Amino acid sequence: MNREARLKQAQEILRRQKLDGWLIFDFHCSNDLAHQFLGSSKGALTTRRFFYWIPAEGTPVRILHQIEPLSLQGWPGEIKTYLSWQSLHEVLASVLKGKKKIAMEFSPKCAIPYVSKVDGGTLDLVRSFGVEVVSSGDFLPYFTAVMDEEQIKTHVEAGEFLDQLVKKTWEWIAKNLKEEKKITEHDVVQKLLQEIDENGYVTEEIPIVGVNANSGDPHYLPTPDGSLEVRKGNFVLIDVWCKKNNERSIFADITRVGFAGPHPSEKQKKVFQIVRDAQKAAIDLIRERYAQKKPVAGWEADEACREVIRKAGYDKYFTHRTGHSIEEHLHGSGAHLDNLEMHDVRHLLPGTCFSVEPGIYLPDEFGIRLESDVLIDHQGKVHVTGGEQDEITCFL
Repeated sequence: MNREARLKQAQEILRRQKLDGWLIFDFHCSNDLAHQFLGSSKGALTTRRFFYWIPAEGTPVRILHQIEPLSLQGWPGEIKTYLSWQSLHEVLASVLKGKKKIAMEFSPKCAIPYVSKVDGGTLDLVRSFGVEVVSSGDFLPYFTAVMDEEQIKTHVEAGEFLDQLVKKTWEWIAKNLKEEKKITEHDVVQKLLQEIDENGYVTEEIPIVGVNANSGDPHYLPTPDGSLEVRKGNFVLIDVWCKKNNERSIFADITRVGFAGPHPSEKQKKVFQIVRDAQKAAIDLIRERYAQKKPVAGWEADEACREVIRKAGYDKYFTHRTGHSIEEHLHGSGAHLDNLEMHDVRHLLPGTCFSVEPGIYLPDEFGIRLESDVLIDHQGKVHVTGGEQDEITCFL
């Protein structure tokens, strides 16, 4: 989407939400969401504060420091420069004069930290000019989370690769165990990273591989010196993510569980089924709402999933949200499936994707997390990407 189209869409949204305008602010690249909207070049010199005023009607205004007059080069609008802090206040006062309600990148009470990018002092300054500041979080995902068709393709391909990678990894672990070779959780991580690199993908941070009780730690990270050995009869969790090593590619993120033997325990099978039913409940709700052409908020999908686990009596062992937005970064700025850590009232939009990953974590025993991704295409059809798991994989 070119700049003129982005600007036109932003102004349409502002009018629809009855806002006077959107005041984009940045200092030292502190507002990465602003730079996503603006399509700023990586490494651009932005060491001074800039503002970009997009009114619901009329011509935008670029507010720039005199020594960085090219900060918003190419974007339409009048240019107003400042040098001193006093002159910055004068410019802002003139631009905001007569305005009542504007949007900025913040979240009231930091309810959704992913969109809280403007510092409290700058909010104080802007409010001192007599305007009410509301969150831009409701409409930002249209510019930061919605993918084009080429990006959707990269997400689907990454999911297919990960699905096959985990299957291949189970086989690799089984081969080593049959040959009585010692392998640790860390060795499995290194194998995953090698495959990711050799197939033209990249990742953020390292995958999670947890054996037995370590699988009960949602963010367990094996180290070279502190990893458990993978042995016959072990329960193993693998959580891995990656994206194509290309510009604008989108991540995929999956979690699978397996057992190094022919038969997992009855308790493991029982907990697995509860987690799987919970995952299906969230996906079914999203499909149902889209089939009815009704909106669905992130918190609602989280609750649909969480209720299944709650009714089964394991709610205190489900210690994280159901899912997160997925974009060019693994954890994106769009709506999350969350009514635990955040009450995310934002809608799950066409053209976006996100994880659905409920888990039950039993201390000193094991943990089961099942993670697939969900893609809502531009026609409103709901797709599961990265594959699904319907039973514990017995890989030995």
